[in-house]
Amino acid sequence: MASEIDKGAAQCGPGSVLVLVATRKGAWLYHGDATRQHWRVEGPHFLGHIINHLVLDPRDGRTLLAAAKTGHLGPTVFRSTDLGRSWQEAARPPAFAPAPEGQGGRSVDHTFWLTPGHADQPGVWYAGTSPQGLFRSEDGGVSWAPFSPINDDPQYRKWMGTVQDGTPDGPKLHSIIVDPRDAEHLYFAMSGGGVHESGDGGRSFAPLLSGIEVVEGFDGSDPTFHDPHCVRLCPTNPDRLYQQNHCGIYRLDRPSDTWQRIGRAMPVEVGDIGFPMVVHPRDANAVWVFPMDGTSVWPRTSPGGKPAVYGTRDGGDSWQRLDAGLPAEQAWWTVKRQAMTADSADPVGLYFGTTSGELWMSGDEGRQWTCIAAHLPEIYAVEVAMGVEGAP
Repeated sequence: MASEIDKGAAQCGPGSVLVLVATRKGAWLYHGDATRQHWRVEGPHFLGHIINHLVLDPRDGRTLLAAAKTGHLGPTVFRSTDLGRSWQEAARPPAFAPAPEGQGGRSVDHTFWLTPGHADQPGVWYAGTSPQGLFRSEDGGVSWAPFSPINDDPQYRKWMGTVQDGTPDGPKLHSIIVDPRDAEHLYFAMSGGGVHESGDGGRSFAPLLSGIEVVEGFDGSDPTFHDPHCVRLCPTNPDRLYQQNHCGIYRLDRPSDTWQRIGRAMPVEVGDIGFPMVVHPRDANAVWVFPMDGTSVWPRTSPGGKPAVYGTRDGGDSWQRLDAGLPAEQAWWTVKRQAMTADSADPVGLYFGTTSGELWMSGDEGRQWTCIAAHLPEIYAVEVAMGVEGAP
């Protein structure tokens, strides 16, 4: 499938696609027409700033939030209510409560993850930070406050470890999920610290770790040693969750609280270690992952320098390699946990961004891939929205 990049007039309306790309040095918007073959690029926004996540509010189709880290402002959140024509910094970005006198406190290094609240709660957003913290805004991202007791709970603080532990660029709270049926039912994940669930709107959370393996030699009963990379809930079956973990690919079917390792069906030479995970918007059995080399030295690159997406159509019982159009060899990049997503078209379009600054897409659910942008900074996150009207 051929794709074209155009800097001319936008082609927006029903069926159009907006791809939001967050990078190490700014953010870009790619506007696609209904065929997903012609693209108009807009950007950069925030050139030189680290943008960890860029998300469009699906409840109004116009509000954008950007999780940013800037040299002069430090960690902050920017907000646009006109699809990026103008931006305002949050009046009160996510920040931990001051520590009692004489006690050491924590400071937010960066906001990592943004999730819009429930459809019945316009203006509500959730944010996960590094080091691990959970925050909420009730005014559309203008002001943020610590959310739930976990930020300062001694047990959770123990599970969070220290800033020197685990993830190379800092521990993170991510994969914040709101059950579409119930605004009080929430999930989040911590790297490290495991997956956690609340049924009371965040007043309390409990670990959801049964069945998840940990690195050999560590205690699997201790959430400290659990490192979920990405957790996704199925839109058409909110009782099913999938997880890409530091130690495999898993599926959870509620009301069970035990995860099943479905990555065992992946080819042995590829393994089931990776960062991102994408769920089909209409088929709870269809999932895509992007494996990386998880051998003992953890190169975190495509296995053998031969990148591929792997997809399942049977809930993880079997997996298919989907690499047509991707480099056949000598491509030593990977895809970060927020940098792969799907649109809701039929067939579904898949998108991913690489650590080498390439944006790839497939308009046929992974059967054929096309590079629609190259030479961007390292891509941290990719999100997509459909049918956005009035884009600039």
